Amino acid sequence: MSTHKPYILTSRTVFLLALAAGLCVASIYYSQPMLGILSQQFHASVTDTGLIPTLTQTGYALGILFLAPLGDRYDRRVIILLKGLLLAATLLVCSFINTLPMLLVISLAIGLTATVTQDIIPASAALASETRRGRTVGTVMTGLLAGILLSRVVSGFVAEYLGWRTVYAVAAAAVLVITLVLWRILPRFTPGTRLRYPALLLSLGQLWLTWSALRRAALAQGLLSVAFSAFWSTLAMMLSETWHLGSAVAGSFGLAGAAGALAAPIAGSLSDRRGPNHVTRVGSAIVMISFALMFCLPLLSPHGQLAVIVISAVGFDLGIQATLVAHQTIIYSLNPDARSRLNAIMFTVVFIGMSVGAVLGSKALALAGWPGVVTLATLAGAGSLLIRLFTTDDRNRLAEEAS
Repeated sequence: MSTHKPYILTSRTVFLLALAAGLCVASIYYSQPMLGILSQQFHASVTDTGLIPTLTQTGYALGILFLAPLGDRYDRRVIILLKGLLLAATLLVCSFINTLPMLLVISLAIGLTATVTQDIIPASAALASETRRGRTVGTVMTGLLAGILLSRVVSGFVAEYLGWRTVYAVAAAAVLVITLVLWRILPRFTPGTRLRYPALLLSLGQLWLTWSALRRAALAQGLLSVAFSAFWSTLAMMLSETWHLGSAVAGSFGLAGAAGALAAPIAGSLSDRRGPNHVTRVGSAIVMISFALMFCLPLLSPHGQLAVIVISAVGFDLGIQATLVAHQTIIYSLNPDARSRLNAIMFTVVFIGMSVGAVLGSKALALAGWPGVVTLATLAGAGSLLIRLFTTDDRNRLAEEAS
């Protein structure tokens, strides 16, 4: 058991965990719709203000690798409290910033502390029973995905009518309140290890070598991240060059993320009933087929082409998010005492996949146009499917791998 005494996870607590995950992860996306406003505020170029979301994402990636493993070493309830308070403080400080260099520094700090989301998800897995772990993680992931989806809409609206500083001030208050609520309702967690910090980080490599199920899950999800990033990093440019459509239209395609939010709890329930490996196969197949569907674009009218792109975006986002929830269910079952580190390893590979996808997507677009991007994404989805097809049910292999 991960807690000192038996704990019954109620639907109310799951909802609050999902809400907290959404509010915290939203912090790293608030700046994106406000870059134009921030450029005017600080008299900076688009290139300079573009460093704001870049540094926020960099901080988040570094936080996953270097801070998320602490959830196995210390009481996860305390970790959530401290990170939540620090995130609220950095958001509040951000609302008072008067120079761009300071805003860049705070943006990095926001990314680091926003990784409290990566403590909330393992906490939900630890509190859930084995038979409901997939559904619980899926529900919390719904909150996280909703936070990503709605953050840009909320920050853009609030910034336009109330100013960009209000966005960060309100966000700070929301994070503070939900952090204190979690502190009140969550039980104490027993640390899974007593390793010192250097040894804790070194153990990441040991976990990678020990668990083949972890390697398969991370690599398969990493390939899906390559496909995902290749598409979204080149979509705006393709729409502009082909149909002369602006960034607002490209941004509206992001509403396809709603499909992923809806898929998460369904995927979790299916993982509990049919096994997570089944869900990963179905999800990867949906991703591959969704991208391959765009090979038909030259045969369609302009309106038909846009419709197919929208359908493909909904399909691959649903498949990617369903597969992510199933992969999390798999890795959380490997070693209950190392859930934070297992989570950190997988999301590190996911972030690497995102970076590689952005680079390869741009090169594919330059060398072969949009068909090149579609080919890259389809092959990445096929690679993920092949990994899962040659994997037996991970639940039946845990005892064998541990022995």
